[in-house]
Amino acid sequence: MLHPKMQDAINKQINAEYFSAFLYLAMAARFNGLGLAGGANWMNVQFQEELAHAKKFFDYVGERGGTAKLETIAGPPTEWQDALAMFEHAYAHEQKVTGLINGLADLALELKDHATHNFLQWFIAEQVEEEASADAMVQKLKLTKDAPGGIFQLDAEMAARLFTPPAPAK
Repeated sequence: MLHPKMQDAINKQINAEYFSAFLYLAMAARFNGLGLAGGANWMNVQFQEELAHAKKFFDYVGERGGTAKLETIAGPPTEWQDALAMFEHAYAHEQKVTGLINGLADLALELKDHATHNFLQWFIAEQVEEEASADAMVQKLKLTKDAPGGIFQLDAEMAARLFTPPAPAK
């Protein structure tokens, strides 16, 4: 049985994951508005990843005999100056999510909930990849600052990104 404190914390994380999905979908819309379909694709893939993360948490609560509770999701920002601003926001957002996941792991240890702590290890590893991926795009976009045509090369790279659903729990 999932401890009530842990259930509440995971339910908050479910909400945070859905907000993340909305944030990336808003960024996809902005990339479309800038005429950068590859950037829109990159953000749409990120949107799908966040939905998968939310569902993974949702399912876990049920598997542990708890009740997942969905709350109202705040609307994300919708305007950014350019692609670099969006990726800087994405990188900062992923750092925030890392902090939230680490907080869940700390709570699991405090409650001696080793099953949840084990479950969270996948997310801890995932956040390393999430931060690295967003930061890599920030660094590449900074390099194109003095070469405006470089954004089109990066857009082609972003167009190649594909969504790979997480492996199901064993």
